[in-house]
Amino acid sequence: MKTALAEIVSIGDELLIGQVVNTNASWMAHELNQAGITVVQVTTVRDDRDAITTAITDAMNRADIVLTTGGLGPTKDDITKSVLCEMFHTHLVEDAGVHEHVLALYKNRPDVLNRLTETQWLVPEAATILPNRVGSAPIMVFGQSDGKVVVSMPGVPHEMQVAMREQVLPYLCKRQSDEGGEPIHVIHRTVMVYGIPESTLALRIAQWENNLPSSIHLAYLPKQGVVRLRLSSYGEAGAAEVEQQIQSLLPLIAGNVIATEDLPLELILGQWLVSRHQTIATAESCTGGRLAALLNEHSGSSAYYMGSVIAYDNSVKSQVLGVSPETLAKDGAVSEACVRQMAEGVRNLLHTDYAIATSGVAGPTGGTPDKPVGTVWIAWATPYGTEAECCHFFGDRNQVTNTAAMAAIGKLLLKLKCEA
Repeated sequence: MKTALAEIVSIGDELLIGQVVNTNASWMAHELNQAGITVVQVTTVRDDRDAITTAITDAMNRADIVLTTGGLGPTKDDITKSVLCEMFHTHLVEDAGVHEHVLALYKNRPDVLNRLTETQWLVPEAATILPNRVGSAPIMVFGQSDGKVVVSMPGVPHEMQVAMREQVLPYLCKRQSDEGGEPIHVIHRTVMVYGIPESTLALRIAQWENNLPSSIHLAYLPKQGVVRLRLSSYGEAGAAEVEQQIQSLLPLIAGNVIATEDLPLELILGQWLVSRHQTIATAESCTGGRLAALLNEHSGSSAYYMGSVIAYDNSVKSQVLGVSPETLAKDGAVSEACVRQMAEGVRNLLHTDYAIATSGVAGPTGGTPDKPVGTVWIAWATPYGTEAECCHFFGDRNQVTNTAAMAAIGKLLLKLKCEA
C-alpha cells in the first residue's frame, strides 16, 4: 500500500547558527511515521523570503504533505505568513475565532496585547485555520488542486507538539479518509541489545537479516553501547510477520537482549526492580550525579531508587561510604577495590537490594599512563555478591561521564537477566 510522503521545512535563523537545536523535526518525523506517513526530507532555512519560498516549492514537488514550523510570531523577522500569502495568491483577513482566542489567552497579561500582537488574528483568506490551544499563532493549512497540502505551525516546541497531536494529525487522517484512502497499518518493534558492537551484531545475525521478507525493514540504531534493532512493516499482516521474525532473532542474541520494546535503559531497570519489589542506590565519583539523574528521571522512581552519595572527594569516600584509607593510599580512588567498597558502602547505608558505584578519570586532565583519561571502574553490589569491571570510554568529559552512567545501568541489566 502506498504511503503518504511528507517533508518538513524548519524555518528560523536560530536553527542555522546553533543557537537552538532543531528538536522539532525529529519529534515530528517520529509522530508522522507512527501515523503511517513517510518523511522523505527535512530542510532547515533562514528567515528569508526567497529561501522559504524555494524550500516549500521544492518540497511540494516531492511530497504529498509539507509541514513547516517557525516564523509565525508578531515581530518583523517572522515572515512565514506573508510568504505563504504570496505563494498561494491570497491576502490577510481578520479571523474572529483567532481574535477571540488571543484575547482570552492574554486576558491576565494586558501588557502583551499591543499592535504587534494584534497581527496574530490576521490570517490568509485561502487557508483553513486550525486552533492553536496553547499559543497565539494559528495553524494554517493550504490545499492544492492536485491534492497536496501545506501545513504551517508555530516553532515553539510545546505549541508545535500540541498542534500536531490535537489538530494536524487528526486533520491529515480525516483528509485521507474523506478522499477514499485507507488507513495505513504501521508496525514498529524494537529489540534492545547491549554489550555487543554494531558490526559484530550485524555479522552474528547476517543470515537471519538476509532471510527477512521484503515487507519488513531492519534498522540498526546504535547509541552509547545500546543497539536498537527496529523492525518495521506496513499492512494488516505486519504485526504477525514482525513478531515471527523477532522470535527467530532472539535465540541468536539471547545473552545481549535487555528488552523487546523501545524504552530508556533506566526505565527498563526501574520496571524490573518494581516487579520484584526491590530497590537500588548509587555512589558516584566521576559521573558526578549522572546516574542519580537517570534513575530518578521517570515518574514513580521513588518506588525503587533510594538515593545517591556523590563521593567526589576521597574524604567522602572514606567517611561516608566506608572506603578504607589503606585502599585509597595503595590502590587509589580509580581502582577495583575502591568501587567495590563504595558500592557495598552505599548499599548498606541506604539499605537497598542493589547498588552501583563509579570512579574514574573523566578528563580532559588527570590521566596517567596506567589510568588514562576515559578509564572508569564500575561496581555492582547485589544480593548475590559484588562485581566490578574496568571500562575505557572515549570522547570529551561529558561523553565519558554519560557513557559511563549508561554502561553502569546497561551492564547491570544484563547481570539481572542472567540471575533471573
